[in-house]
Amino acid sequence: MQTRKLGMGNLEVSAIGLGCMGMSWSYGPPKDKKEMIALLHAALERGVTFFDTAEVYGPLLNEELVGEALAPFRGKSSSRRNSGGCPTRATVASGTL
Repeated sequence: MQTRKLGMGNLEVSAIGLGCMGMSWSYGPPKDKKEMIALLHAALERGVTFFDTAEVYGPLLNEELVGEALAPFRGKSSSRRNSGGCPTRATVASGTL
């Protein structure tokens, strides 16, 4: 998987990311938690390290889901947190975003 540097720092993420909004918000009711965690793990296994989430997706449910799924991979994945549709920061997954 190709990578890209994110912003002005040294954070490097996969060139392909996974948008997580539909996992807990917007496209119908929230999806099955175990299935979404399995999906996030499958993405990681395929080299995806960039996951897009936001506090409004739920609210907070999406970040909690992504954080729980990525906790075992701490330091090996990155999350982009959006606020009001605008990127505000990138953080290394810590289990609680």
